[in-house]
Amino acid sequence: MSTQIVILAAGMGSRLGRSLPKPLTELNDGRTIMQQQFDNIHHAFGKAAKVTIVVGYKLEHIIEAFPNASFVYNEQYDQTNTSKSLMRALRASSPGGVLWMNGDVVFDPEALERAAKMVARDQSFVSVNTERVSDEEVKYTVDAEGYINELSKTVKGGLGEAVGINYVSRADKAALLRQLGRVGDQDYFERGIELAIEQDKLRFEPVDISDLYAVEIDFAEDLERANLFV
Repeated sequence: MSTQIVILAAGMGSRLGRSLPKPLTELNDGRTIMQQQFDNIHHAFGKAAKVTIVVGYKLEHIIEAFPNASFVYNEQYDQTNTSKSLMRALRASSPGGVLWMNGDVVFDPEALERAAKMVARDQSFVSVNTERVSDEEVKYTVDAEGYINELSKTVKGGLGEAVGINYVSRADKAALLRQLGRVGDQDYFERGIELAIEQDKLRFEPVDISDLYAVEIDFAEDLERANLFV
């Protein structure tokens, strides 16, 4: 079975101030953010990787740019956050684990090579950067065995930041899906993971990619920083 991969791209991305969906923002090398993601996916998982894009805001532009992908529509894209986009994608997925990423992250191709090793083990994980611990980012802590314990923007004493590349195993998917359905409309998907860890005893392993670049594009200065790498 080919790897199932989801890109969350339903949001309006208003903070960047562009007319098109944020994943279609062009980088200095001529590719869009999402094209860079597709290139990285194909590099790590081959052309057979099944990619599903969760769309919402100005969806026709993304569909036109990536006609060979599959699409899931978050019709409440302007009222919900990533938890509900991921919920829709997992509901539409085939049996087996799912790798997903935020559609606004520019990252080193090596990040998915490391992810592929975890996917091959079917081990749920969250990719992290321990070099940065910004107040406005999703932070994490670990338990005594080294698995993710807390995962949110309000974590105190965080060990690092989640970078927006994650995987849920076949065995863990139903529990995560159930928790995503329970969280609030404005919650990020990380809240669903945190509840699944707390209530369903799921084990998400942190995958350290601190030595690689991964930039979430929210503001113009983020785009400038990402363009230093591509």
